[in-house]
Amino acid sequence: MGAVPDVLAPGLRAIFCGINPGRASAEAGAHFANPRNDFWRLLADAGFTQRPLDPSEQLSLLDHGYGLTNAARRTTRGSGELRSADFAGAAGRLERIAFALRPLVIGFVGKEAYRGTFGERPELGFQQRRLWDTLLFVLPSTSPANAAVPYAERLRWFRDLHRLLEPHDRPAVRALVLDAEDRLLLVRFVSPGGRTWWATLGGAIESGESDEEALRRELAEEAGLRDFELGPCVWTREHVFVWQRVVRQRERYYLVRVDGHEVAPEIDLVPEGVHEHRWWAFEDLEATADELAPRRLPALLRDLLERGAPADPIDAGV
Repeated sequence: MGAVPDVLAPGLRAIFCGINPGRASAEAGAHFANPRNDFWRLLADAGFTQRPLDPSEQLSLLDHGYGLTNAARRTTRGSGELRSADFAGAAGRLERIAFALRPLVIGFVGKEAYRGTFGERPELGFQQRRLWDTLLFVLPSTSPANAAVPYAERLRWFRDLHRLLEPHDRPAVRALVLDAEDRLLLVRFVSPGGRTWWATLGGAIESGESDEEALRRELAEEAGLRDFELGPCVWTREHVFVWQRVVRQRERYYLVRVDGHEVAPEIDLVPEGVHEHRWWAFEDLEATADELAPRRLPALLRDLLERGAPADPIDAGV
């Protein structure tokens, strides 16, 4: 642990990664504590916070959905004093943070933070590299040493990151396809960043479609399932995630009962991240260590099987 502790939590919208602690930050035990550093003012002016926070208020940044860390831990008078050894392990540490905490984006505050971490020179803005499903974005340095770059130019990049974090709204429908033995049909997703999980069949509602039209199209495409009676909407779910961009998906889950079905997709599902189908017995769902979506799927399914469809859809959580 360096002189300035990380400010981190699960599920943040973005983590800002500085280059390393300066003297003022080390003395204050707070990030970007030099009074001539524009970081906190840029956050406010770009819309991340309602006002410029004082470095001593850094923990309150978590309440806004943002965190703080540094690429290098050693305190120096300026980043020019850093050596490649100071960044040893930085990429692995940030990868572990991305895997465990699942921020939508890591914003590197200064090109040197990114270059020191990955050993390559970036351009400002969105990067093609990602850490698991976390997107990477490079901002201009906010240090007074970067004062030659006009404030308006730095603010433009901070606003670009703020816009990147604005989710694209995506209404969707999903099906709880249960057979005569109460086995549930799930598909295995693999995200662009390599994360895997099991989820129910379904997808986005296209323009002009009703829920039933969208669900019938999705079940035909994903499983070759056409002959079924659509049951009631039993769950709802809203979650924000990263695919090719940040998405806020609002899902409605419908019960679909079938005697049995041999899965035969009608389209290539790999471009959509679907790599496998499986009928799951309830006890296997309860015992699996694989990730499920929603996370409470076994408990929700048990309640549905024991009590039947609810009068009003239940919030399934994330």
